[in-house]
Amino acid sequence: MRKRSASGSWTTDMHRRDGFTLLEMLISTVLLSLVLLGLYGALNLQQNSTRHLREYLDKAIEADRGVMVLYRDILQSNGVVTITNGEFDRLCLGSTTHTLHTPSAAKVCWVVAKEGQELLRIEGGDFHLPLRSSEGVEVDTVMKPMALFDLQKDKHNVLVALQKVGSEPFVFLVQGIEPPPKVVKNPHKPRKPRKPRKPHKKPHQRPGTPGGTPTKPSPQKG
Repeated sequence: MRKRSASGSWTTDMHRRDGFTLLEMLISTVLLSLVLLGLYGALNLQQNSTRHLREYLDKAIEADRGVMVLYRDILQSNGVVTITNGEFDRLCLGSTTHTLHTPSAAKVCWVVAKEGQELLRIEGGDFHLPLRSSEGVEVDTVMKPMALFDLQKDKHNVLVALQKVGSEPFVFLVQGIEPPPKVVKNPHKPRKPRKPRKPHKKPHQRPGTPGGTPTKPSPQKG
């Protein structure tokens, strides 16, 4: 490169730079590393947030699905609703048309297991609690671990409150539960005809004796 001197003559620059110095390369490398570390941290934070959000949504969907199953079980029951109160309440439905494993109506019970505090849904025929090995039932784990499972019932409504540990509680009311109709005897059923009474037989009476009591002849005096 040619430069003009103070005297007006042109000189040639013999110290022309063709690259970066070592110090500049080191500074550039450090700055680039800091930028990449910042980008990696932001990306990792975004991935963790996405994973936690997905897990939360999966748990929420699972809880919503369990709550909806319980709601439909009660709503489509035959009205025979038995609630046993305790640390965790127990719900048994005599029969419901909302089934998961059988094509027709089935008996369904909702209980919280002592071990693990799992909320279980039991579906089957005419089974009894506690279950026996010979009873063929289907048992599904709805959610765990449970912090609350409380039920209240009046004539036509069932109030349910359930909560999983570390989650928000669910409270809902099932209305319109019709109790089973009472079996009433047919008042127009014909009565069975009564058997005719046998006539009462009077004791045999002899002529001349009152009341039919035989009398001994009095001895004749000589």
